[in-house]
Amino acid sequence: MPSHEALAELGASLIAKLLIQKPSAVLGLATGSTPIAIYQRLVKCYQHGELSFQEVTTFNLDEYFGLSPENRHSYSAFMRRELFDHIDIDIKKAYLPTCGGTQNPIDVGEQYEALIANSGGIDLQILGVGSNGHIGFNEPGSSLCSRTRLKTLAESTMADNSRFFGVFDDQPQLAMTMGIGTILESKHALVVASGQQKAKAIKQAIEGPLSSYCPASSLQLHQRVTFIIDEDAASCLSEASYFRLCAKQKDKLTKRFEINRGW
Repeated sequence: MPSHEALAELGASLIAKLLIQKPSAVLGLATGSTPIAIYQRLVKCYQHGELSFQEVTTFNLDEYFGLSPENRHSYSAFMRRELFDHIDIDIKKAYLPTCGGTQNPIDVGEQYEALIANSGGIDLQILGVGSNGHIGFNEPGSSLCSRTRLKTLAESTMADNSRFFGVFDDQPQLAMTMGIGTILESKHALVVASGQQKAKAIKQAIEGPLSSYCPASSLQLHQRVTFIIDEDAASCLSEASYFRLCAKQKDKLTKRFEINRGW
């Protein structure tokens, strides 16, 4: 994509297309800087009467361990600020793997997995990619068949996220996250990445060997993955020209045969 704005516009349009076709869709949501522009466009669609989220169920990828939903740094608070407070979603069907300091994270992980299974599974999982290749908070070395669990954050991840915390804030070092195995069970994955700082991880994810040391490379095992990346994030790809050709051919085939209608 030529710009971050174009990336966000396309991402939002694909999500909107799914919700129009399946109003009761189950969405896997991500946090961080990249999805904000997508959420802003979805809010506008709702405000203009183009979308409803009343029947939608959502599952967030992750949540910091020990933070209450009311904490301004929690991902629960992030989702309310950026999306939930501005649409007609039933907040009782908006789930995060919240785990307080007195809860057993093993129990919380198992309960979260059961909730996802009971919902019928995730129709579309939105993903960002960390500069070290993590998806969710599955840091390098994570098991490729892992489930929702507690993870220790890598130093590089904490450094990347430090901009969201003030000088006097106690930045969490642990987080609950969907596992790679959980992510791979989604019916479709939508990966959104922008910026030069993501270029190396994107190359490893798409062109590199399958390895737990680049968790995003596990998406090579997913049957239906769409990468939406800007020119900076694509700058290290060896086969960028071929991928652009593939995208053009897919657009032609989609229009000709109306394939991909249900994502």
